[in-house]
Amino acid sequence: NGQPADGFMGAVPESQVNAFIGKLTAGMPGEPNVAEILKEAEAVLAEGDPAAAAQIYAEVLALEATNIAALAGLAKCYVATGAIEQAKQTLAMVPESKRNDPAVTAVQASIDLTEQAKGLGPVTELEQKVAANPLDHQARFDLATALNAGGKRSEATQQLLEIVKRDRKWNEDGARKQLVQFFEAWGPTDEATVEGRKRLSTILFS
Repeated sequence: NGQPADGFMGAVPESQVNAFIGKLTAGMPGEPNVAEILKEAEAVLAEGDPAAAAQIYAEVLALEATNIAALAGLAKCYVATGAIEQAKQTLAMVPESKRNDPAVTAVQASIDLTEQAKGLGPVTELEQKVAANPLDHQARFDLATALNAGGKRSEATQQLLEIVKRDRKWNEDGARKQLVQFFEAWGPTDEATVEGRKRLSTILFS
């Protein structure tokens, strides 16, 4: 076996995944349509089912062992379930020449942000710190990182924008740089990225 998605096996019956792949490839001459399969895996992941998506990505990797979109997608599935070490191992399979692929750098940014959020403490505690001292930029920065880890993207963006507004140069432009990392992890078409970029530009160029 040794498939990259072994950790997810059992969550979805293999017969179901195979039936799904069969449906996608039915009536297609020659090779299965990998692009279609990848699109479906992405949709399944977006719907909040990383286990099913991981198995579909694994099917693609069985056909094309170094398919960058499938490796990045599988790593995303691991990040979604908190399996950061497996996500790193999956990204390690990406050839050196493809490490700067946007899909790969996005997952790497997600991994980095997840690791940053470890040990920051509960969001409520960080919120209390910021409320007690609105000029505690480090507490606000940590709050933004913790909010992002909890999937609260617009709230995380708001906290970092507040730092940029109050003190652009804090921590060597740290708040803006963190925002850029958020946007990279979320992807350019994500609503939070689009809105966040607009608001950041407004602050920077006002």
